[in-house]
Amino acid sequence: MRTLKINDSGADVKALQVRLIELGFRPGTPDGKFGFNTSTAVKSFQRSRRLVVDGVAGPATQRAMGLIDTNQFIPASSVIDRVTIDMVSQMFPGTRRENIEQNLPFILKALEQAELFDKGMVLMALSTIRAETASFLPVDEGISTYNTTPPGPPFNRYDYRSDLGNQGPPDGERYKGRGFIQLTGKDNYRRYGQKIGVGDMLINNPELANSPQIAAQILASFLKDKELKIREALQANRLDLARRQVNGGEHGLSNFEKAFRTGETLI
Repeated sequence: MRTLKINDSGADVKALQVRLIELGFRPGTPDGKFGFNTSTAVKSFQRSRRLVVDGVAGPATQRAMGLIDTNQFIPASSVIDRVTIDMVSQMFPGTRRENIEQNLPFILKALEQAELFDKGMVLMALSTIRAETASFLPVDEGISTYNTTPPGPPFNRYDYRSDLGNQGPPDGERYKGRGFIQLTGKDNYRRYGQKIGVGDMLINNPELANSPQIAAQILASFLKDKELKIREALQANRLDLARRQVNGGEHGLSNFEKAFRTGETLI
């Protein structure tokens, strides 16, 4: 099927409308005319599946609706194959090239598996790494006044953070920030361990969050959870709001923006 949008008409539009009705959305009478009601219904469907909310029934939306054979679908918007070591090195000035060579394949594979393969989300992932760990390595969170009250022990400010699922020492240090996205807190280690298919392995062995493959999967899974709001921020050209979906504030915003703007000119 072709990409369908406002003012299109025909049998394929009617098939789209019928499918929307079957899925519980309301495009109005299935008359083969793509109008406001059909666009609104498409947006509602896209929102429910965490797709780009634009009211246009392109390949990704039609695939999610079951109108395109998954085995025959090739994402037209994928940029994964166009991301190179040289490009990413320019986004990460001063970073050792071998770190990028070692870890970029894990990042790109995880993003592709999570269907975050378009330019905006790929740049979001890479720029997040620049803000969180400019070395392009999954790393431990450093000790600071934000996580440790002198004289310690390290990460004692996390020990009783019930919002993170921590229940007292040594949970603060055991479930400190790790990886490309600084996964923090016992509940998050449990949640994302289950999401990426390793069960309780992260709870029992939290150091695995620094394994490049697992760290990449956690990054992709975390961004997938925030995808809708991130896409809305990117569409509005609000990199500060996109960054806030990950960090909650403006920590690392300057490096995030520099990496993103550099990547925009390269990919």
